[in-house]
Amino acid sequence: MRFRHPKRPALLLAAALLLGAAGAYTVKPGDTLFSIARAHGTTVEELTRLNHLTGATIEVGQTLWLPGEVPPTPAPAAQASDPPALPQPVPAGTSQIAGVTVTAPARLRMGDAFVLRLSGPRAGQATVRFPSEVGEDVRLPNEKLTPIGAAGEYVVLGRVVLGKTTPVVYEVSVGGDLVRGSIPVADLGQTVQHLNLPPSISGKLEDPGRKAEDAAVEKAYALRTPQVWTRPFQPAVNVKAQSSAFGQPRTYVAGGPVLYHYGTDYPAPVGTAVLAVNDGTVVLAGKYPVRGGLVVIDHGAGLTSLYFHQSKVLVKPGQKVTRGQKIGEVGTTGLSAGPHLHLEMRVRGEGTNPAGWMNRIWPR
Repeated sequence: MRFRHPKRPALLLAAALLLGAAGAYTVKPGDTLFSIARAHGTTVEELTRLNHLTGATIEVGQTLWLPGEVPPTPAPAAQASDPPALPQPVPAGTSQIAGVTVTAPARLRMGDAFVLRLSGPRAGQATVRFPSEVGEDVRLPNEKLTPIGAAGEYVVLGRVVLGKTTPVVYEVSVGGDLVRGSIPVADLGQTVQHLNLPPSISGKLEDPGRKAEDAAVEKAYALRTPQVWTRPFQPAVNVKAQSSAFGQPRTYVAGGPVLYHYGTDYPAPVGTAVLAVNDGTVVLAGKYPVRGGLVVIDHGAGLTSLYFHQSKVLVKPGQKVTRGQKIGEVGTTGLSAGPHLHLEMRVRGEGTNPAGWMNRIWPR
């Protein structure tokens, strides 16, 4: 089961901030262009125009002018010619920048994990951002990413948050050059599933231990360690049937909010072996109120796999595991109405479709 994370404090902080001297706003820790624009009744586009910004990145301590607050006479430094406007996003596919070839998927669906492929002698010098994440309910939107690879062949791992159907926009920078791309996104076309769980099960959502459980998982999502897997990902259980698909919109109790299912459920008898989908390090292992018997494995590159509701947990935090190693047994612990394994594949904390990883080293 997957529970929507609360809005990050960064999106709430700006509402309490005041203008600094001379009508200017000074960027504070946690600010984004979206949060500043929302707090001051304007738009990201307007802030970008007024401040001659060339991207969505802002720095703590930076001064931003707000609509109606820009001095009528620009300071001498501002009288120079404006910086060149950002290039328009190119269609999905292949583009070139400073001798680097960038290849992107032609299309995506919400909940997809995907890679941008960078090739060429300077590919390892590139950096990548996804500015379309600004204003979305994601962890660390528009994070600066470094390509992974060697010998002129590199990849950058991307994600499409569930609920998103606007295009994914990416920016690849090499030195002073920048190219932007846009990838269309489609929805999953799923109808809402009403579970109507009995109070004996749904009451676990209100367990006082849930706050600490969520905090522990969030800490795992924040890890940025080197990639450790070299082989294709494999199924976590030897079961093909699914009892609840990835991305399913659902309610847990009558009249409750609609939430997405951020993993895939595989029904299996209690005691069925649960296997690590690939090499990694166990960063969380134990029994929790909502996720039940839980194991979280860090695979590096911002990727974690999570295994819920186990009856037995057979590994410990800090333990290195290998692809196919038994890490626990299927159960019905936590918020569960029957024996099954709930598997999640998280890219920098956001749920992606496990099916997109199976039998591949990287998602398509």
